[in-house]
Amino acid sequence: MLHDVRLAAIVAVWFGAWCLNAALARGVPGARVLVPLIFGATLLVLWEMTVRLYEISPVILPAPSAIAAAFAANTDILWADFVQTILRGALVGYVIGCGAALLVALAVDRSPFLQKGLLPVGAFLAALPIVGTAPIFVMWLGFGPASKAAVVVAMVFFPMLVNAVEGLKASDKMQRDLMHTYAASYWQSLVKLRLPTALPFLFNGLKICTTLALIGAIVAEFFGSPTVGMGFRIKIEVGRLSMDVVWASITVAALAGTGFYGVMTLLERRLTFWHPSQR
Repeated sequence: MLHDVRLAAIVAVWFGAWCLNAALARGVPGARVLVPLIFGATLLVLWEMTVRLYEISPVILPAPSAIAAAFAANTDILWADFVQTILRGALVGYVIGCGAALLVALAVDRSPFLQKGLLPVGAFLAALPIVGTAPIFVMWLGFGPASKAAVVVAMVFFPMLVNAVEGLKASDKMQRDLMHTYAASYWQSLVKLRLPTALPFLFNGLKICTTLALIGAIVAEFFGSPTVGMGFRIKIEVGRLSMDVVWASITVAALAGTGFYGVMTLLERRLTFWHPSQR
């Protein structure tokens, strides 16, 4: 009987939030922001209710309130981890990897030999498992941010390269012939026609690489890190069974990844407003 009451309470909250979101989605001003916020808040409430009503052990699944308390009590530690993992590892590797991929894509675009020889090699390297390559980079470059950035470079390079190469092919032959008719050089055609046309592909690669960079930096820290970093924190706190701190670190990573992805999306909307996908 008690089980039925608890389940009914959870279903009632879910159904009420569902009806509210359905009503807001029917053209209510601000629904584009309110609907996901209410949906996320509903998931947190259901999570809290489930943990408390069924008395789930915090080692198995801590409640959102416990995670929030751990977050508030360890802000200095979490901030240091954020700086180490995101700013010194993921962001540096992201910029280097995506920038190098774009430069190599330009070289591939001008050389059929590289297009036939480099892309298959890149696909092979991209298929290498991160759990195998990360310890190698740590042994080569040490426990500092350099090894984490190197892992991120290896992860983001090929997805960005593929998108950049395809983007440079996106312009129509008629458009390229028109530029040739105007006696435009290769670089003039590249800057004024081919790169603007390639922007949707480039941003697609940049958005994909935001999540890959974060994953690569965190996983690399499992195989060697100074006493700071999200991967280090998760590994240590799991051993202590402090799952609330682990979930607090995961929350920081999720917020950072969402924010990073959101920045790329906003830039894409500003720079590719002419593309059908943004209309």
